[in-house]
Amino acid sequence: MARKKLETLTEQMYYVLLSLTKERHGYGIMQYVSQLTGDRVTIGAGTLYALLSRFEEEGLITLTHTLEGRKYYQLTSEGEQTLRGEYDRLRRQVADGAAILNEKEEES
Repeated sequence: MARKKLETLTEQMYYVLLSLTKERHGYGIMQYVSQLTGDRVTIGAGTLYALLSRFEEEGLITLTHTLEGRKYYQLTSEGEQTLRGEYDRLRRQVADGAAILNEKEEES
Protein backbone atom coordinates (compact mmCIF):
# COMPACT_ATOMS: atom_id res chain seq x y z
CA MET A 1 0.00 0.00 0.00
CA ALA A 2 1.38 3.43 -0.93
CA ARG A 3 2.07 5.85 1.89
CA LYS A 4 0.10 9.10 1.80
CA LYS A 5 2.14 12.24 1.22
CA LEU A 6 3.44 13.65 4.50
CA GLU A 7 1.50 11.12 6.57
CA THR A 8 4.36 11.25 9.04
CA LEU A 9 6.79 14.09 9.50
CA THR A 10 10.44 14.18 10.42
CA GLU A 11 11.31 16.09 13.56
CA GLN A 12 12.54 19.05 11.52
CA MET A 13 9.37 19.07 9.42
CA TYR A 14 7.22 19.04 12.55
CA TYR A 15 9.06 21.95 14.13
CA VAL A 16 9.04 24.05 10.96
CA LEU A 17 5.27 23.66 10.70
CA LEU A 18 4.87 24.29 14.43
CA SER A 19 6.88 27.50 14.14
CA LEU A 20 4.63 28.70 11.32
CA THR A 21 1.51 28.81 13.47
CA LYS A 22 2.66 32.45 13.54
CA GLU A 23 4.05 34.32 10.58
CA ARG A 24 7.84 34.06 10.44
CA HIS A 25 10.73 34.45 8.01
CA GLY A 26 13.39 31.77 7.46
CA TYR A 27 15.96 32.94 9.97
CA GLY A 28 13.18 33.53 12.50
CA ILE A 29 12.05 29.93 12.04
CA MET A 30 15.56 28.63 12.74
CA GLN A 31 15.84 30.79 15.87
CA TYR A 32 12.39 29.84 17.13
CA VAL A 33 12.97 26.09 16.74
CA SER A 34 16.34 26.32 18.45
CA GLN A 35 14.88 28.32 21.33
CA LEU A 36 11.77 26.14 21.69
CA THR A 37 13.78 22.93 21.86
CA GLY A 38 16.65 24.27 23.97
CA ASP A 39 19.00 23.75 21.00
CA ARG A 40 18.06 20.05 20.84
CA VAL A 41 16.76 20.54 17.30
CA THR A 42 18.62 22.73 14.86
CA ILE A 43 17.70 23.27 11.26
CA GLY A 44 20.33 24.31 8.76
CA ALA A 45 19.57 26.84 6.06
CA GLY A 46 19.67 24.28 3.23
CA THR A 47 17.25 21.95 4.99
CA LEU A 48 14.96 24.80 5.97
CA TYR A 49 14.66 26.28 2.50
CA ALA A 50 14.12 22.85 0.94
CA LEU A 51 11.30 22.21 3.44
CA LEU A 52 9.75 25.63 2.90
CA SER A 53 9.75 25.05 -0.86
CA ARG A 54 8.19 21.60 -0.48
CA PHE A 55 5.58 22.78 2.03
CA GLU A 56 4.64 25.69 -0.20
CA GLU A 57 4.29 23.39 -3.24
CA GLU A 58 2.07 21.05 -1.23
CA GLY A 59 -0.13 23.89 0.03
CA LEU A 60 0.83 23.53 3.70
CA ILE A 61 2.26 27.03 3.99
CA THR A 62 1.88 30.24 2.08
CA LEU A 63 4.24 33.11 1.39
CA THR A 64 2.54 36.08 3.04
CA HIS A 65 4.91 38.89 2.04
CA THR A 66 8.50 39.90 1.48
CA LEU A 67 10.11 42.66 3.51
CA GLU A 68 13.71 43.82 3.20
CA GLY A 69 14.60 40.67 1.28
CA ARG A 70 13.04 38.35 3.87
CA LYS A 71 10.21 36.04 2.86
CA TYR A 72 7.52 35.54 5.50
CA TYR A 73 5.44 32.36 5.67
CA GLN A 74 2.46 31.06 7.61
CA LEU A 75 0.51 27.81 7.85
CA THR A 76 -2.51 27.27 5.64
CA SER A 77 -5.55 25.41 6.93
CA GLU A 78 -4.21 22.28 5.21
CA GLY A 79 -0.88 22.81 6.96
CA GLU A 80 -2.63 23.12 10.30
CA GLN A 81 -4.50 19.86 9.64
CA THR A 82 -1.21 18.14 8.82
CA LEU A 83 0.42 19.53 11.97
CA ARG A 84 -2.52 18.47 14.16
CA GLY A 85 -2.51 15.00 12.58
CA GLU A 86 1.17 14.58 13.42
CA TYR A 87 0.60 15.89 16.94
CA ASP A 88 -2.18 13.33 17.46
CA ARG A 89 -0.02 10.53 16.03
CA LEU A 90 2.83 11.41 18.39
CA ARG A 91 0.46 11.55 21.38
CA ARG A 92 -0.83 8.05 20.55
CA GLN A 93 2.74 6.76 20.35
CA VAL A 94 3.60 8.24 23.73
CA ALA A 95 0.42 6.82 25.28
CA ASP A 96 1.20 3.36 23.88
CA GLY A 97 4.76 3.55 25.17
CA ALA A 98 3.62 4.73 28.60
CA ALA A 99 1.12 1.87 28.86
CA ILE A 100 3.77 -0.75 28.09
CA LEU A 101 6.60 0.79 30.10
CA ASN A 102 4.41 1.48 33.12
CA GLU A 103 3.16 -2.11 32.96
CA LYS A 104 6.77 -3.35 32.94
CA GLU A 105 7.60 -1.17 35.95
CA GLU A 106 4.64 -2.58 37.87
CA GLU A 107 5.86 -6.12 37.12
CA SER A 108 9.28 -5.37 38.59
